[in-house]
Formats: sequence, C-alpha cells, structure tokens
Amino acid sequence: MPASISLNNLSFSWPDGTPVLDALTATFGARRTGLVGLNGAGKSTLLRLIAGELQPTAGTVATTAPVGYLRQNLALIPDTTIADLLGIAPRLAALEAIGVGSTSQADYDTVGDDWDIAERAVAALGALGVRIDGLSRTVTAMSGGETVLAGLAGLQLGGAGITLLDEPTNNLDRRARDALYAAIATWRGTLVVVSHDRELLGLMDDTAELRNSTIRIVGGNYELFEETVRAEQETAERLVRVAEHDLKVEKRLRIEAETKIARRDRAGKKAAESMPKIFANQMRGQAERTAAKTRNLRDDRLEGANSAVDEAEAALRDDSRIRIDLPGTAVPSSRRILEVDDLLVVGPERIALGGDNGVGKTTLLERIVRGDVAYRVAEVGYLPQRLDILDDDATVLANVEAVTDAPPNEIRAQLARFLLRGRAVAQPARQLSGGERFRVSLARLLLTDPPPQLLMLDEPTNSLDLASVDQLVDALTAYRGAVIVVSHDRAFLDRLGITRSLELTRGGFV
Repeated sequence: MPASISLNNLSFSWPDGTPVLDALTATFGARRTGLVGLNGAGKSTLLRLIAGELQPTAGTVATTAPVGYLRQNLALIPDTTIADLLGIAPRLAALEAIGVGSTSQADYDTVGDDWDIAERAVAALGALGVRIDGLSRTVTAMSGGETVLAGLAGLQLGGAGITLLDEPTNNLDRRARDALYAAIATWRGTLVVVSHDRELLGLMDDTAELRNSTIRIVGGNYELFEETVRAEQETAERLVRVAEHDLKVEKRLRIEAETKIARRDRAGKKAAESMPKIFANQMRGQAERTAAKTRNLRDDRLEGANSAVDEAEAALRDDSRIRIDLPGTAVPSSRRILEVDDLLVVGPERIALGGDNGVGKTTLLERIVRGDVAYRVAEVGYLPQRLDILDDDATVLANVEAVTDAPPNEIRAQLARFLLRGRAVAQPARQLSGGERFRVSLARLLLTDPPPQLLMLDEPTNSLDLASVDQLVDALTAYRGAVIVVSHDRAFLDRLGITRSLELTRGGFV
C-alpha cells in the first residue's frame, strides 16, 4: 500500500491561544509535493504536526508509514558524530560489539539486516557529494550544506516511506544545491517539501498551497501552479468588474424607484384632496403597500448585487506587488562604481557573486561597506542576511525618516508603494511580521537621500516566502544603480537581468 498522509479537520493553536491552523483537511499521496504559502501561514508547524513533534489542538493526522523529517536550520550539539546525524549510531555500536565477540540478542536485534550499514552510509554520503574520513568523527568540521546533505542521506538510509523537508536549500551553496536537486529528482515515496526555492519546486509532481487554513493541491510543479493561479485571477478580476457594474445598475434603479414612489405619493396626496376620506385612505394604503413591495424588491436586488461583489472580491488575492519608480538611482554607463581586489564595477552592472560557503563572500561585502577598498562610490546600500538594519524601538516612519529629508506625507506615499500603509507605518519595527520587516528594510535602503548608486544584497531570498521574493524582484527592477548580489538561487538570479557572474574562491575571483 503506498504511503500517505491524511489530515482531518486538523486545528492547532499555541499555548497562549494564538491560532495557526483551523479545521484543515487534505491528503498527500506517494508523490513529490511542494508545500507553499506566505510566511506565517503555518507550513513548518504543519510539518511538525505530521512528524509528531506537535500534537493537534483538534482533529487528526494519520500516516500509513514511518515519517522522516529534516528540520529547517538543522541544529546540532558540538559532539554530534556523523553517525548520530545519519541516525545509525546504535547499529554501528552493535556491529562493533558483535565484532569483538558479543552474543547479546539485543545487539543482533539492533543490527537486524543492516550488516553493511557503514558501507551504505559512506556510499549515500558520497552520492550527495559529501566526503568523510570516518563515521565516528564529529560534525564540527562539516559545512552547513554538508550537514543538510548528511541529514538527507540519513533519511534515505532510514527508509521512511514518508519524508518531510523544511526549507532544505536555505544557506546551501551552488554545489550542495545541485546535489540535493539530483537526489530529489529521483526520490521515491511520499515527499512533502516546504520551500521558496523555485528551482526545487520545479522538481515537484504536485504543488500544495496553504492559505487561510485551507490546503489546495494542484497537479504539476510550481510553474504550472502559477499559471493556474494567474488564469484564475484574470477570471476573478473580470467577475469583480461585472459584479461592480451590476451593483452600480442596482443602485441607480433603487434611486429611480424612490423617485417614482415620491412622485406617486405627491400625485396621490393631491388626488385625495378631492375625494371622500374613505376612498383616500384606501388609495393611500394601496400606495404604501405598492411602495413597500417595490422597495423590498429593489433592496433584495441591491443586497444580492453587494453580495455578488463581496463573493467576487473574495476570489482575488491580496499578495500585492511593489510598484515604485527610482530615477534618482540611475548611474551613467561609464561611471566607476567600485574597485576591490580584482573586481571592477562600472555603470549599472548587475553582478551575481557565487562561491562555496566559507570562502568569504559576506566578508567581502562587509569590507566594501567599511570602505576597505581601492575605490567606492559614496552612496552604498547593504541588505545583510539578518535584516538587522532597523531600529526596533522606532516606528516604520521614523526608520525611513532617519535616512531622508523628505516630508512625512511624501514618505508615507512612498511606503504605500512598498505595501506599508495605515497603522503599519506607525508600528514599532519589532512588531512587524517577517514580510513587513523585509519591505521596511528594503524601503529604508532604496529611499535613502541621496539614493544609493551601489546596492549589495547577501542571500536576500533566504527565508523569504515566494510573494516576498516577487516583491524583491519588483523593487530591484525599478532600481537603476549597480547591484552585487550573493545568491545560490538560480531562478531568482535569472529574473534580475544579471550582466556578469563571478565565483569567489580562496584564491580570488573566477
């Protein structure tokens, strides 16, 4: 029987009562499924519920096979061995005991049929590009990418029929990503992957979107899912226009009906002056009943038209796009922007800076920010991975006011183009959601006076949901200065119009 996951009226709230999921029902079959949704929708929480790390507040989670789970930002204690990470340490210990003469049934039960587990472990690691000199060594010498790949190898060795991966490509360099993609491309069994990585999502058989505590599964990878949503939104927008037109018609007919009632009322009063009172009262009663019937009919039609608009608008998504114009960031094509080591940036170049983790890409960007270079323009904007450029105690408005002399009303208008409106502008930065914090950080960089002529971004798509990645692309499309971006996200880089790609090695640029 193929492995599957069934969610039935699943609800979950945190101990303080904050709801995350409400009456969620869905089924995942023996396919590769990409699980997408806005940050905060509950994707990681859902994986933890399926894995059994959390218990539902209500409803059930049913799985028909053992579950393997690779957490986001895999945390390890310093003395963790590679065997621990792979989940095979007890079997290796039992094998070692048997090798020196143990006849304990417990050791034989622990080994089971896995007499070649050590060889298979080394082979699984090698297939993912991870080279080791011993399974008993600690993981302290492994890179973050190697740790994630080793965790994936452990899931393969465990043979779980259901596998859950939470943002597995976060912080992976290009080499590690390619190894992970190759493994996923041939994965068998039920696989659910939470990711914002378009390249990884392109390998999926199905795409499931978690939105407003509802899961919707669409056959095909994320590109096909986007096409489906785009077509649906075009239809929804057309239906909204039709419903709004019908509503205007009904409002006009309601006014016309009231006008006719008023005219008949005046005519009736004038006619009543010349007839007996009993007939006048009968005429008045009939007129009132007719008017009430007309009003009720028109009110019903107007209410129906209002409901139709509400229903049509409910199908529209509010994952809005950033639409800004930044002419002040333009630089001449001959302008020298930066000279550092062997790197010369001239004009509005868009440079993708790659290289293995640990070679010094972030260090290079920090050197440029400090001015430890041969030459650099004065106006430089830097977006670090941690998004820690905001004053958490200051409001959104105050954070942007600190970098520009523009009046508050102009700043508010600009922030609105970054989808920051109303009360959000008056919030302290520490109260912002992840997506809001990202947009404020971006606005603070791009609205600086004078505007930056060089913009540097360090792994900007890490931990961003797909809507935020789209918003980042929108903003960078409007930016007209030079860009240096450190990223291993090939799909993201393809959308930026990169003019040059460089690899940083310990020996310099390639």
